[in-house]
Amino acid sequence: MSQIIDLRDFCRANREWLLETIDTLVGLESPTTDKAAVDRCGSVLAERLTAIGGRVTRLTRPDRGDHLLAEFGCGASQILLLGHFDTVWPVGQLDRMPLTRSGGRLHGPGVFDMKAGIAIAMLAARALLEAGPKLDHRIVMLWTTDEEIGSESSRAAIEDEARRSRAVLVLEPSLPGGAVKTSRKGCGSYQLTVRGVAAHAGIEPQKGASAVQELAHQILRVNALQDLARGISVNVVQVSGGLRSNVIPDEARATVDVRVPTAAAAAGIDAAFRGLRPVDERTTVEAAGGIDRPPLERTHLVQRLYEQARDVARELGQELAEGGTGGGSDGNFTAALGIPTLDWLGAIGDGAHALHEHVDLETLPDRAALVAGLITRIT
Repeated sequence: MSQIIDLRDFCRANREWLLETIDTLVGLESPTTDKAAVDRCGSVLAERLTAIGGRVTRLTRPDRGDHLLAEFGCGASQILLLGHFDTVWPVGQLDRMPLTRSGGRLHGPGVFDMKAGIAIAMLAARALLEAGPKLDHRIVMLWTTDEEIGSESSRAAIEDEARRSRAVLVLEPSLPGGAVKTSRKGCGSYQLTVRGVAAHAGIEPQKGASAVQELAHQILRVNALQDLARGISVNVVQVSGGLRSNVIPDEARATVDVRVPTAAAAAGIDAAFRGLRPVDERTTVEAAGGIDRPPLERTHLVQRLYEQARDVARELGQELAEGGTGGGSDGNFTAALGIPTLDWLGAIGDGAHALHEHVDLETLPDRAALVAGLITRIT
């Protein structure tokens, strides 16, 4: 127990270092689609990772910001700390939403999702290196730059590092009150394309086959796939079709958002989309897309990792709850590989992607102590 308290005391003593690190990262705006801005933030982050003892490698990308891989300690095994430093906010948002401390909170764009989480991980690494037992394993941090748009350029690196790891700790912001996530739904998107036969809507409509009418039939079929009692949500979120008011439309499209709790549910939904057939045989129906992020399921490995974190929290005088969500993260990829994954170990606060985005200042050092203590338990 004294070891956990030592880690906590170190983190609390370095509170100002933690806050200064967060201030610096938030002050470097990094919207996903602005590579130059993201790389400016990444350069400063790389310098700071190196300064605390990390061996930093840039994973360069031509059209996205460069991802950063930092290794601490040595040994045959590793634990992966995972997150992203891209944000949804454009450059200039700081002028409208300045970084401020007020009422025990730190406000600013990207502070909750999830630059405070990166700083928490860095302080946890410092605590282990400077105040903890001698490391006989590696701590690997992977900070990516495209999580907010699907992680297309980072997924391979995430999965490669996860396969080398005993566990993955994701520093996304916590649930309300500090709870971690032991389950996340898989997320996906399908695009329905219906092609029909154009005709004059007034003179000879019988010669046409309306793609819009057929799409309406397909939307009813798709809506019937929703089963909220089983945690399956299927929602048509965009629809388009037709060229002019006097033409039977020969093409129509719909985008469908899908969330599923298990791999089995994902397979069933995918089969249903691939099996769609037209009501009007003069039309065709095509379904493209799929589940982009597999579900993070609460397996016995995830449960065991949560129980270890809960025990550390209790030694810190806290209770650590767990929960689930319909949103995905990069932890979905690692959990789907069978690697024990615990998500939302980052900052406590509120307002991800919202104007009131903030973190609770008082809880930040102890979140770092929780991460450091959990790493000692895993090893």
